[in-house]
Amino acid sequence: MNNRADSFDATLSGQVDAQGFAFVEGDRMRSLLIAEGELTDWAAFVDSWNHLELDEYLAAKGRFRRRRHATFSAAADGPVVPQPHQAHFQSLQYNTLQGDIQRWFEPVDASVVNGATLRTILRFCHGFFGKLATPAIRWHIEVHQFRIEATADSAGEPTPEGSHRDGVDYVLVLLVDRKNIASGTTTIHSPDGKLLGDFTLTHALDAALIDDHRVYHGVTPVIPLSAGEPAFRDVLVVTFRAVAELPG
Repeated sequence: MNNRADSFDATLSGQVDAQGFAFVEGDRMRSLLIAEGELTDWAAFVDSWNHLELDEYLAAKGRFRRRRHATFSAAADGPVVPQPHQAHFQSLQYNTLQGDIQRWFEPVDASVVNGATLRTILRFCHGFFGKLATPAIRWHIEVHQFRIEATADSAGEPTPEGSHRDGVDYVLVLLVDRKNIASGTTTIHSPDGKLLGDFTLTHALDAALIDDHRVYHGVTPVIPLSAGEPAFRDVLVVTFRAVAELPG
């Protein structure tokens, strides 16, 4: 990293260490990312959100969420490596709406998995979360592309499970795009429900960095500003969970 990015990184690490979360404005996040790699395929990265599949597991609550999912792994001092496609699983302890089931989503497109932007984001997360953590032997990493859609008749719910933890160690929530929507405010709570902070991701690369052990997070429903026009919120969520090395 350059000196400016090093300073940003140290300040953010201190914020997450002190309060369990940090909000990062897009310009600042861009500086941190380009210190780690390139964003040369950003336009194609953004466009890939136009090709997500409906989240059929939410059919009972509405058809407002589209998503794709990918899994990676990394040693503490090694590269981030894609893993074979697999189910996303959360226990009921962390997801009372859809816990204790294996949820299979369409995979993130190979061009995104292998593209410069996602690799740079993952490289940043690996370094940043690795500095915060008790040394991990290996990371289990999951990547989620989400599009939350809103209509005049139905608000989009970015977190239909409510304020929650993900059951991991660390979380990055990165805004990719938003169009014709109001609200979508991220709220951070202590385990006893006390509001610790709130902010709205409004510009590309606005981000939240979260220590999942210490705080809960949620997002308020989004509603369209102009009825009859497309209205959506596109985010990338990256989670890091420390796992033990397999024997042998």
